[in-house]
Amino acid sequence: MNISKFLWGVIFMSKRVIILLAVMSLLTALFCPAFADGLKIAIITSHGDVHDGGFLENNYNGLLAFQKEHPGALITPLQEKTGDPAECIKVAENIAADYDVVVCVGFQFSGIAEVAEDNPETKFIIVDTWPADEAGNTVTTKNVYAMTFKEQEGGFLAGLAAALTTKSGKVAVVNGIAFPTNVNYQYGFMSGVNYANRNYGTKVAIVELPSYAGTDITGKNVGGNYIGSFTDRANGKIVGQALIREGCDVIFVASGAAGMGVFTAAKESKGVYIVGCDADQYHDGENGDSNIILTSALKIMDRNDHRVLNKIAAGTFKGENVLLGAESDSVGYVKTPGHHQLTDDTIAKIDAAYVLTKAGKIVPASFSSGTTPDNFEGIDAK
Repeated sequence: MNISKFLWGVIFMSKRVIILLAVMSLLTALFCPAFADGLKIAIITSHGDVHDGGFLENNYNGLLAFQKEHPGALITPLQEKTGDPAECIKVAENIAADYDVVVCVGFQFSGIAEVAEDNPETKFIIVDTWPADEAGNTVTTKNVYAMTFKEQEGGFLAGLAAALTTKSGKVAVVNGIAFPTNVNYQYGFMSGVNYANRNYGTKVAIVELPSYAGTDITGKNVGGNYIGSFTDRANGKIVGQALIREGCDVIFVASGAAGMGVFTAAKESKGVYIVGCDADQYHDGENGDSNIILTSALKIMDRNDHRVLNKIAAGTFKGENVLLGAESDSVGYVKTPGHHQLTDDTIAKIDAAYVLTKAGKIVPASFSSGTTPDNFEGIDAK
C-alpha cells in the first residue's frame, strides 16, 4: 500500500466531510427558522375560548410565546361550543389538512387518533387526555404528542394553602364538570386539607353541598360542588354564594370561565379568599384596592406546549403519551411576590410538602388512584 496516497486520501475525504457538514449547518440555519416562522397552528377548545382566564388561556399563552420567537407563525383559535366529543373531533377532522400543527385542549379530544392517522403530515398536541381507539383503549400515534397532568398534586397544594389560611375553619372546592381531570383537582384539594389537619394541627372542614354533587364519567357520585358547566358564570356565582353562606372563607375554583361567577360572589362578600387554578389568576382577583386571590394552583401547560412546538420546528418531534407532575415541575403554586397573600410560614409548609410530593412520598388521591382523600399514600409523611 502507498501510505502517502492513503493519508492524502483520508485528508481529502475529511475535507469533504467538513465541507458537507458546513453546508448542512448552513441549510439548517437558513431553512429551519423559516419553517418555524411559517408554521400554521390551530388551537381548538371546547367549554370556553382561549380567553377564559385559566386552563384554556394558559395553553394559548404557550402558543403566543412560540409566536413571539417566530413572528411569522400563524395561530388560529377555534372553539367547538357544544362540548360533544364527536363534534370536537369533527372540527379537528375538518381543519387538520390545512395546518402544520393542531393543538386540541380538553378531555373531549381523546378520539383524535383516527384523524391523526389520516393526516400523517400534521402534528397534533393533545392536552388533558391521551388518544384512544374505538374501544377506549389508549394508543400511541407517531404524530400525536399527548400530555396529561397530575391535577391532584396541584389541588393538594391548594388544599394546604386553604387549610393553613382559613379563619372560619370551613373551605371548599368548586369544579365545572366531573371529568377525571376535575375530580383529580377535587380529590387533591381534599387530600391537602386532610394532610394539614393530620400534620399541621389544623381542624378544617371541607364543605360539600349535596345539591351540587358531581357525577363522574362512570356514573359515580363524587360529591364536591359542581357548577355543571365550564362557562355558566351565573350558576357559578350561585354556587359561590351558597358556600359563602355556609361559612367558607377560602374556596378553590377549578371551573374555567364559570368560576368567574364564584370570583364575583367572593368580591361581593368580605373576608373571602379564592385559590385560582391552572394559571396565575391574581389579576382576575382585583377588587378595588384589594384582591381576593390567596394564591393559584398551577398546571404548567404553556411551558410544555411551547417546548413541543420548538421540537416540531427543530424536526425532533416525537409522538408519545406523557403524564406530567411535580417530578418535572409541571405543577405548582404561585408564591411570586405581589401575586399571592400567603404567610411565610404557610409557604414554608407548602414547600416542604411539595418536596415530599416531588419525591413520590406523598401521592394525593385522584380519580384513578384507588385511594381516598381520607386515606392516601403519604398522608402522614413528613
